[in-house]
Order: sequence, then structure tokens, then C-alpha cells
Amino acid sequence: MNKPALHWQILAALILAAIAGGWAGTDASFFGIRYYAIFDFLGTLFLNALKMLIVPLVVSSIIVGIAGIGSSGAFGRLGLKTLTYYAATSLLAILVGLTLVNLTTPGIVDGHPAKEQLGIAATGSEVIANIEGRGAGDLVNIFLRMVPTNIVAAAADGQMLGLIFFSLLFGFFMTKIEEPYAESQYKLWNGLFQVMMKITDWVMKFAPIGIFGLVAKVVAGTGFTTIVPLAWFFFSVLAGLAVHFLLVLPALLYFVGRVNPLRHYRAMAPALLTAFSTSSSAATLPLTMECVEKNAGVSNRTSSFVLPLGATVNMDGTALYECVAAMFIAQAYGIELGFVQQFAIVLLALVTSIGVAAIPSASLVAIAIILGAIGLPLEAIGLILAVDRILDMCRTTVNVFSDACGAVIIARLNGESGVLSDARTRT
Repeated sequence: MNKPALHWQILAALILAAIAGGWAGTDASFFGIRYYAIFDFLGTLFLNALKMLIVPLVVSSIIVGIAGIGSSGAFGRLGLKTLTYYAATSLLAILVGLTLVNLTTPGIVDGHPAKEQLGIAATGSEVIANIEGRGAGDLVNIFLRMVPTNIVAAAADGQMLGLIFFSLLFGFFMTKIEEPYAESQYKLWNGLFQVMMKITDWVMKFAPIGIFGLVAKVVAGTGFTTIVPLAWFFFSVLAGLAVHFLLVLPALLYFVGRVNPLRHYRAMAPALLTAFSTSSSAATLPLTMECVEKNAGVSNRTSSFVLPLGATVNMDGTALYECVAAMFIAQAYGIELGFVQQFAIVLLALVTSIGVAAIPSASLVAIAIILGAIGLPLEAIGLILAVDRILDMCRTTVNVFSDACGAVIIARLNGESGVLSDARTRT
């Protein structure tokens, strides 16, 4: 009997996790051991294993990919296409969110601001304590973080922008040294990359177990009732993410990339389910690269540049969420924002989504920047905490899918053949 495909195993794990988490809650135990602690252990162990792969995989893949591109002209064209795609899709996501939040007005209940009904200030002080002093620095220091003073420290701290910049320089100048040395360097880094892909394959065999623990923990801790008081906001964000995920990105695949979007969904299914479970595009990156290269047929020279960069700077779902959250909070306070203020939100959401770390709930820092810029109190972030974790899972899925779409589209624009062929995506 054939073993089910990985995405079917992950989907089964998600369903079982929802059932187990809802049944166990945070108090149920087995011989004195809480099920919640077991869920936490399984999920944390899997997440740690994925994070363990990130630095060596990203560094080796970028160096090998850039060294393979070779000429500065080819590198410049690839970089321009990548950044243009990321900026365009993020802007489209923000505009989708802005349109929906203006149409649904989730912060208005029965014609009145929802401030009293939602109890905004209840958890505000805790949120401010967590983000104080961090928001503005994350925005202003983006370019400083691109050039770390110590590359080893940057790797230890997971500063992806610095690692990516260093790897780009290393791979580019590796092609400028004498041939014997360049060849030995290429073999060294390519060997490391191949080893990391093998380890990734091994770790992903345990993905259903790890994902079961991650999702069961969330369900056990929060249940399904937390979304009720914020239903309109919750479904406004979901609708925006769905439009971008099911309409905008597939349209780009079809009209720009000239490929079948359904095949891409099938190729990326394991990575998308993992992104939904982990809420981290960085932790999902190893599997994203594997799906894009093995299932979608994109070359390593393209994926190794586009995907690590996308996991750091391309956050379509996050940008959409930031925009909707800021507008929702303004509506809940009874503040009517004009065109200028809404335009400012669009720009800030676009810029801050680039600087947001690819980790769970990092967008709360970016939302703090937006609220401060348009004059709304930071305490209002407490309003959305109840549903942030679930929405984080959804927007991370959109982030990862947008990165993968970018890799496919850019590969097609560069003339690569065999991308999303039927033989590769058949399961």
C-alpha cells in the first residue's frame, strides 16, 4: 500500500489536532502529564528543527545560486524582476484589504463605534510593554541591519537581511576570483547545500507529528470562541486574504507566468499547510524551496535568490492585515480617516511589511508604527490579540504562496522550461 502524499498527511494531522486540542483543553492530563504540555513539546521540537536548517540552507543556497548566475548583468536583471514583483503584489494586497475594510466597516456596530462593546483597553498595557522601543527601530534600521558588524552574530541572532546581503556579495565575488579557487569554493558550498536539502527531506518526514502538536496547542489554549466578539474584523481579514490567495496571485500566474495556477496549488500544498501550522515563513522556507524546485520545477539559481529574499521582505498577507487592522481600530474609535490618512496607511503598511521579521505575530510591531503615525493609541492593539494567532496562520500561508508564485513567474520570464509541467505536479 502506497504511503499518502505529505500534504494529505499534514491535512489529516490538522484535523486530528483540532479535535484533540478542543477535547483536551489546557487542563486534561494523562498520568499527571498534561496533554497541553505534550502538544507544546511536539510542536516546539519540530519548529526548532526547522529553524536549525534556516541559516546554513539560506546561506548555501544563495551563494550557489548567485555563483551560478555569474554575470553582473544577469544578477541585476533577476534582482530587478524580483523586487518589482514583491512591491507590486504587496501593494495589490494592501489595496484589496483597504477596499474590503471600507466596504464592511467592521469597527462599526449598529451605526456606532464598537469601542465599548469590544473593551479595547483591557490588555493594552501588556501589549505596550512588549513592543515599546522596538517598532520605530525596526523600520528605521532596515538598511543598517542589511550590513551586520559581525556575520557570525547575525547568523546566531537570525538576522536574515544581513545574512542575505552577505551571501549575495559572497556568491557574486566568488565568480570574480581565479578559476581553481572559484571552482573549489563552488563545490564546497554546493555540497553544503545538497546536504542541507537531504536533512530537510528527513526533518519533513516528521512534519505531520510536529504540525499536530503546534495546532493542537493553539486550539487547546484558545478554543474556537475567541473569534466571536471580533467576527466582522476576523472575516474581513479572511476575505481579503482569500481574494489575494484565490484571485490576485492565480491571475498573475496565469497572465504573467503563463502557467496553470491549479498545478501550483498542488505543487505547494505541503509548504502551505506547514506555513499555516507554524505561522512562520522563515521556518517554512526549507520546505518552500523543496516544493518550488522539486514539485514546480523552478531552477535552483532562481529559487535560491527569490525565496530567501521573499521570506524576509515579501509579506503580502501581513501588509493586508496591517492595513485592515489599522482601519478597523480607527473605526472602532469613531475616527473617520480621509484619503490622505488612508494613503499614509497604505505606504506605511507597504514599508513596514518589508521590515517585519518572518516570525509569528511580528506584525504587531508594524501595526504599532502605523497607529502611532496616524495618531491612534497603541492600547488599541489589545483589541485584535484574541484573533491574531489564527489570522497569523492564515496570512503566513499567503506570504509563502506569494513567494512561491514569484519564483515561478520570474523563472518563466527568464525562459525556464518545464516549470509546473503536469508530470511534476501529479500526485
